[in-house]
Amino acid sequence: MKNLILTLIFIGSVGLQSQELSLLQFEDEELYTQEMDSKGIGMPVQTPFMKHLDGLSDRALSRFVKKKGVTAKLIKMADEYYDKMWFAEAARVYDIVLEKSDEDHTFHLLSKAGDSHYYSGNLEKSYKWYHELYVKYEDEITEDRFFKYTHSLKGTGRYRRAAKLTKLFRQKNNQGFDEVDVESMTFKSPSQIKIKNLAINSKYSDFSPMFHNDSEVVYASALDSSFLTTRRYRWNNQPFLDLYVAQSDGQGEDLKSTKKFSKKINTKYHEASVAFSPDQKTIYFTRNNYGKKLKRGKNGVNHLKIYRSKLVNGEWSEAVELPFNSENHSNGHPSISPDGKKMYFVSDRPGGFGGTDIYVVDILENGRFTEPKNLGRTVNTKKKEMFPYITENSLYFSSDRNMGLGGLDIYQADYAEDVFGVAVNMGEPINSNRDDFSYIIDKKGEKGYFASNRKGGKGDDDIYSFKLLENLNAITGSVSDDSTGEAIADATVALFNRDKVIVAEAKTTPEGKYVFKNLDPLSKYTVKAVKKGYFEDEQEVATKNNISVSISQSLQKLKEIIVEENNVAKIETETIYFDFDRYNIKKQAAFELDKLVAVMKEYPDMVIKIESHTDAIGKKAYNKYLSDKRAKSTRDYIISKGIDATRIQSAIGYGEERLLNACGDGIRCSRAKHQENRRSEFIIVDM
Repeated sequence: MKNLILTLIFIGSVGLQSQELSLLQFEDEELYTQEMDSKGIGMPVQTPFMKHLDGLSDRALSRFVKKKGVTAKLIKMADEYYDKMWFAEAARVYDIVLEKSDEDHTFHLLSKAGDSHYYSGNLEKSYKWYHELYVKYEDEITEDRFFKYTHSLKGTGRYRRAAKLTKLFRQKNNQGFDEVDVESMTFKSPSQIKIKNLAINSKYSDFSPMFHNDSEVVYASALDSSFLTTRRYRWNNQPFLDLYVAQSDGQGEDLKSTKKFSKKINTKYHEASVAFSPDQKTIYFTRNNYGKKLKRGKNGVNHLKIYRSKLVNGEWSEAVELPFNSENHSNGHPSISPDGKKMYFVSDRPGGFGGTDIYVVDILENGRFTEPKNLGRTVNTKKKEMFPYITENSLYFSSDRNMGLGGLDIYQADYAEDVFGVAVNMGEPINSNRDDFSYIIDKKGEKGYFASNRKGGKGDDDIYSFKLLENLNAITGSVSDDSTGEAIADATVALFNRDKVIVAEAKTTPEGKYVFKNLDPLSKYTVKAVKKGYFEDEQEVATKNNISVSISQSLQKLKEIIVEENNVAKIETETIYFDFDRYNIKKQAAFELDKLVAVMKEYPDMVIKIESHTDAIGKKAYNKYLSDKRAKSTRDYIISKGIDATRIQSAIGYGEERLLNACGDGIRCSRAKHQENRRSEFIIVDM
């Protein structure tokens, strides 16, 4: 249901009077029909033709759609539904054509089938058709449809493929990530959060909760509370939205005792997304643009408007629309600042950055408003921003911008003196791989509500409560000297997440201690300890479920690997081995060479020479050549790490001239014995 609200488009009904017909009597003009409800409102209903199709078995349906002319009529029917934005109906017919007929899977059919399922919330089916579209028509797919394809990928848990394809698509089209997209890849480190699906949720769409008085929540729902069959919105075959009010359980964890909010405000069309003035005597809400019937703008679309009603003698007055509404674009999703002086809302008005942007107006004392002002690029993107909620120092909103977890994600943008910082993704578990939106939080910042169509809910969109719990996830550690065991004070300890991004940094105490708090539960981290004069140390550690874990690290002094053998000073690393007949630097070799680099940086006057050696397998001349290549690849690696080339006096290969064992020509030795001779040595020439 919220797909309607998210795109700010509503659709009325059109059609022809239905008549009884058989499958073979189906006529082109009878693609859809309408019936009048008790209020005289024309609503689209399922045609007898579709009823017949739904009653057929799979085998009978497959036989029927292969009859001459039937597939063409079905495609026309689906296109008619699609053009009228009856996406649930369109998806059903496109599926019949694509799955039961011999019709070619054209760009037209696949794209519209994917769109129909995408807009009606079936991400598995939208993924199926978008994926085939991408495979067959990769060079023709538009950016907008590719974006919906990647959302379907993320919505069905295929994150890695979504990221890979997005990168390839941008490279192919010479696109980079714009500034706000890069910033929005930052995810907020979540606290421990308790989330609960509310008792008031129905099998339909329930969303847009808003605090009312001290113990109530007003929300939008497609709940069918009448005894007779209600009118249905053809986008996804759900009833129109009304406003409901429910009682809090006192703990902020559940809602109960649901009832319709107000007969004066609820109408035969949609009402949703409310906000109240601080004194709770004025309500602002979103509604279809209509008089005696739905009104359409220049593009034939029925837009949304924001309305206002006053509480007079315990009753809400007749609602009036706000002056900055328009017949040709939509305004909706109002949110009132805590001081009651500003209204934040969503609009697709001309001049914005994307599909829908967040705007702000001042609420003047005489009930008038200033001209709407766009919140700018730190908040708005070329995608859709919607469902704003403003607090004393933060703006919460939802967006389907790039690099989210999937569908709509909830973001937080801090602000001061009307300047908004770059929005940060709220991360899991608030966000999921589906749509997460209409987030509100209490004044203490401890609990609130949001809506989501994540798996495991009761209906299309459900309202969830959340409560922040004390986060006891922590890593405590100590750093000591490897030789003496004494604590190392003032060591720098950095914490990296699983993506190798630094998330925290600390200095050790005089006792060599440090602690990182408020971490994610059951997550992998890397702890890196650094101290001048010592080799750095890295350890991987995983947090547990809301308890602290401890680690200890010991650092080796740099000078301890400087040794003297036969009156020759050397840097003693672990043996740097090469694969047979290879001279590239392997991962373990790079690790050891990094130790050498650290020593040379600690002693800036140090000059070395490199000597590389091979085993005795093969011809002596080739081994001489191979060892020389190894020496020079070792030298090049050291230089690449910032060591001046003049500090390496020479890099020479000696081939098999200086074997460490008896494995010379003609001597049978094991693979391990031969490998002992494939090495590099580092001689200190000057310090």
